[in-house]
Amino acid sequence: MSEFVRTVLMLAAAGLAVSGLGSWALWWNEEERRLLRLIARALGGEPDGAIVARGRNAAAGFRLETRQMVVMAKGGASALLYKLDLLEGAEILIDNVVVARVFRGEARRALDRIEGAPQQVSVRMIFNDARHPDFELDLWEIEDLGRKRAPIPAKTIQEARTWLARIDALLKQAPTVQPRVAAPETVPPRAEDPPPWDDDEDDV
Repeated sequence: MSEFVRTVLMLAAAGLAVSGLGSWALWWNEEERRLLRLIARALGGEPDGAIVARGRNAAAGFRLETRQMVVMAKGGASALLYKLDLLEGAEILIDNVVVARVFRGEARRALDRIEGAPQQVSVRMIFNDARHPDFELDLWEIEDLGRKRAPIPAKTIQEARTWLARIDALLKQAPTVQPRVAAPETVPPRAEDPPPWDDDEDDV
């Protein structure tokens, strides 16, 4: 084999390797796959349920073993980790109207048939947390029609229904959170107070 042919074959092999590496990098860093890895890392293992807002770098997931739920936005740069016992309910919103809902202690409100084409589909999780009481995922918006590989509204609504059913199951098995009673503050003795053993001297 001539040196020229050997060089051409080596260059071709190198090109294939670079192309394969690039394809693998794209596959590895694909939005949904990357967010699911972040969810698993936050929960300490593979989630038992997860939902991804494609094209928005946002997602949510839970793990039964650790009894935790994580919600994240901005590709994981903004994330919150909750105990499952703090989960109070969830809602499906279509065009900013609540069309289905599950809530602790309430009967499930199932999603009725949707008439017409929706402009927006979202799910909202509600938590018993004063600082961060809810988290909303916009799963689909009308602008997505012009985006490549965007989900269709019907599929998004079905994913939202499945997520709501999962939340309903979680609420039925999770115990109701009991209010925590703060321990009374311990007041230290003042420096000028005499110790309890330093009473008046006994009569001699």
